[in-house]
Amino acid sequence: MTSNPDLHSDIQQNPRAFLRQLFDQAVQRALPLHNTPHFLPKPPKGRTLVLGAGKAAGAMAHAVEALWPSDAPLSGMVVTRYGHTPSRPEGVPERLKIVEASHPVPDAAVLAAAEEILSLTQGLTSDDLVLCLISGGGSALLTLPANGLSLAEKQAINQALLKSGANIGEMNCVRKHLSRIKGGRLAAACAPALVVTLAISDVPGDDPSVIASGPTVPDATTCADALQILKRYQIDISNDVLTALQNSKWESPKQGDAAFHRSTVHLIATPQQSLMAAANWAESKGLRTYILSDEMEGESREVGKVHAAIARATAKGQGPFLKPCVILSGGETTVTIRATKTDSKKREGRGGRAGEFCMGLAQALQGQENVWALAADTDGIDGIEDNAGALVTPDTLSRGAHSGLSLDEHLACNDAYGYFQALNDLVFSGPTHTNVNDFRAILVM
Repeated sequence: MTSNPDLHSDIQQNPRAFLRQLFDQAVQRALPLHNTPHFLPKPPKGRTLVLGAGKAAGAMAHAVEALWPSDAPLSGMVVTRYGHTPSRPEGVPERLKIVEASHPVPDAAVLAAAEEILSLTQGLTSDDLVLCLISGGGSALLTLPANGLSLAEKQAINQALLKSGANIGEMNCVRKHLSRIKGGRLAAACAPALVVTLAISDVPGDDPSVIASGPTVPDATTCADALQILKRYQIDISNDVLTALQNSKWESPKQGDAAFHRSTVHLIATPQQSLMAAANWAESKGLRTYILSDEMEGESREVGKVHAAIARATAKGQGPFLKPCVILSGGETTVTIRATKTDSKKREGRGGRAGEFCMGLAQALQGQENVWALAADTDGIDGIEDNAGALVTPDTLSRGAHSGLSLDEHLACNDAYGYFQALNDLVFSGPTHTNVNDFRAILVM
């Protein structure tokens, strides 16, 4: 790659803007309208029913409305997170119902939406087509407790899992076995219709059975697996749930089940595609770009420390990468809530995976010169806050100390939001109407 000192100078003068543009490039690549046309099937002999759930469900529904032939029947509904329904594109008629509900902990609106989605599958024939629009967040938004399980207990289990540090595969294994609609059960309800699932991946490895807990694909996990996970993270469950899992009462349909004979899945957007879009854009600006992985998992703060070690070595000319460069990664890290006692009161901070990563990164970078970073969730929401993520600069620690902030204290109570808000280093995008999970970019000049 030919070096361009003028371009490098422009980037170094405003590294924040450069990193934000990288994030925007990644999000743009994952927007449903750009990715749907290649995967839409032809209208069937019978009717077409659209069902879906996830943070991108509203935008995916709009894309189908815009692209589906105007003279072909189209009906159905999707459920998305509160505040995540985009404005309807100009000139696109309303043909699908979009409802909003709670995420990440399901509420009564979630339950009502899932009940309605399941009821819409009644009466389908082999001449009909079901388009399932699935994206990250669909696990919580497509909640229909297994027979004998109350919504309140499922909410409590879900909340405990979110705080436990369990990874997305583990959480979704449990969710599938406590559900009447996830883990392939939606596909079973749609039979004998043709089922075509269009999915936006937000999970490491892009496994369709993990995305939104795989409502239309076979489930390789078992009730025994789910019970083991609950025990591993010491999640409280009732005797009824314990018995049901021990007796495989809530087992999910497996590979080879007739429910999947006419079911196909297409990944219309993935984390790797978004990382590549950001990489291509950075290289167009004359910077070398390295993608570590789109499948990174683990504790966010620890992943931040690993990234810091790579960045410091690169900045010193000692690492495997040549500077100036951008180092990118994706995946889905986790945060284990570590509430501590501060001023004799139990304090639990505000923040999500991206902010926690940035705290771990800044702590380990120790003010390393010529290193800037951005970490954000591509859905625009870091955890349950209103920010997408945060920025780290060479003077993050010194500015924090000047403001009387202790990074160690904020880490101890998972308060990334409070720390980076005080520094004016939170990243805001609002809901992006897509979701390919974590995006991290480190600029080394």
